[in-house]
Amino acid sequence: MNIASWLARAGLSHPGLPAVGQGSRVTQSYGALAQRAARLAGALRALGLKPGDRVAIIAKNCVEYLETIYGIWHGGFAAVPANAKLHGRELGYILEHSGARVCFATPGIDEELAPHAPASLERLIVIGGEQYRALFTSDAMPVAPRDGNDLAWLFYTSGTTGRPKGAMLTHRVLAQASFAYLSEVDATAPGDSILHAAPMSHGSGLYMMAHVGRLGINVLPESGGFEPDEIFRLFATWKSMSMFAAPTMVKRLIDFGGGADPANLRTIVWGGAPMYVEDALKALDRFGPRLAQIYGQGESPMTITTLSRQDIADREHPRWLERLGSAGRPYACLDVMVADGQDRALPVGETGEIICRGDVVMPGYWRNDEATAQTLRGGWLHTGDVGVFDAEGYLTLKDRSKDMIISGGSNIYPREVEEVLLKHARVREASVIGRPHPEWGEVVVAYVVGDVPPGELDALCLSEIARFKRPKDYVFVDALPKNNYGKILKTDLRELDAKRRGTPGA
Repeated sequence: MNIASWLARAGLSHPGLPAVGQGSRVTQSYGALAQRAARLAGALRALGLKPGDRVAIIAKNCVEYLETIYGIWHGGFAAVPANAKLHGRELGYILEHSGARVCFATPGIDEELAPHAPASLERLIVIGGEQYRALFTSDAMPVAPRDGNDLAWLFYTSGTTGRPKGAMLTHRVLAQASFAYLSEVDATAPGDSILHAAPMSHGSGLYMMAHVGRLGINVLPESGGFEPDEIFRLFATWKSMSMFAAPTMVKRLIDFGGGADPANLRTIVWGGAPMYVEDALKALDRFGPRLAQIYGQGESPMTITTLSRQDIADREHPRWLERLGSAGRPYACLDVMVADGQDRALPVGETGEIICRGDVVMPGYWRNDEATAQTLRGGWLHTGDVGVFDAEGYLTLKDRSKDMIISGGSNIYPREVEEVLLKHARVREASVIGRPHPEWGEVVVAYVVGDVPPGELDALCLSEIARFKRPKDYVFVDALPKNNYGKILKTDLRELDAKRRGTPGA
């Protein structure tokens, strides 16, 4: 059950239908996209790659993304999409850890990556370049047969140790996630479109397959990113358009002025972080009954619970506001439980860890048996998130994974930043927390024990990690709050930060 067979089927049955768009124009039909994927697969086989080999994509959103990832799957290889915003050193680790033999990168990223490329990487190919174009002169090959349990997407998600972990998403996992999206989040018809304004390496890209399966159109902004004025223009251009967005993106669309008409908008699906009820109400007023919420993780891609369009729009329900503040109900394709420390189900109204199991959950982490055993103990995915079920089966998130920061929809793990700060000889201790921010949700703040100019810490961070992970504020203190065992108390630190900001002149 190769996930690429959905594209091959579409290319045979409906070759003239539009498959990919950029800006206001169609750039590829289903026939052309399927043919290019088949040729790329043949070229990679000719280079000596074998089924199961990993091929990385480190790219900004572009129209070539679809033909590249589908070409990888078509040939029976496993795709390793990585966040193009990461530092070259971080990307080098992902390439080395995944054992990728080939990497496709957009122009500019190849230069950032080259000094950090591992010896195991045989080819670094610039998307759109001469070497890339030559690949499509190869003979097309049939879709490689794959088992549902074979690896399709190696999804790198930061771990509590600061090192990324590769969640193994199989062909079956991707199919189940796509079925769940179509049946419970966003019914899609042939010719409907989805706008990829969020990174295709993560959340937005996970909705590619559902739209290909339903003969939809995957659309890229001309800018390649998120610009509210452009987003509204595209809403007006394309039929029945949906979009995945982080809450911060939704807020920017709400705040965008002008008389932009959302009439062609099908659904805005938000996820990646909780949405404040006040912002959800504003979004509903702005866009009408065209909103859905999902809660998931890379380990159960975008698929744990969902709050439907109907629930979000049902103002007459007596518990409407409570539901609006929830993460919705579990998808039908998996079991979700709120559990105590021994993985026993807790009664309605009691708070515990959210755990889940089903065919949409990863089978484990790549080359990390210890993390796999810990995260999937007892056959359940332990999310690290805390929540509570109500009597009607709606799940409310009480906290995220203990210390993770979500800024602009991107996950940032404090320990990763702390380890960089502690490389400075004059930093004795460091602790990183998230500070609430009206636009970004949270920003990174570092509490530091030491005597260092903030500019030096900035430079250190920029040399080691992605720019978006860099602290936006450094607070220098004489000591960090700790318990009797010497462990830094981040809860106390967050309270201290809130009090400090509430003090005039702070």
